Amino acid sequence: NLTIDQDVLCAAREQKLNLSRLLEETLRAELNELTQNEWRRRNKDAIDGYNRRIERHGVFSDRIRRF
Repeated sequence: NLTIDQDVLCAAREQKLNLSRLLEETLRAELNELTQNEWRRRNKDAIDGYNRRIERHGVFSDRIRRF
């Protein structure tokens, strides 16, 4: 089930918004953000470890890059 404030629904219809498309796009964006946040949470230790290593030792290309 989906409930929505009647005034909001009427205003959206007056503006001829495609409610199905808008809802689907918004849900996809929210789900994508949740997925990314979960990935970051699960990989935080590895990312932090990698960043510490780079801070201490730099990256392999530091000696050869020209910029």
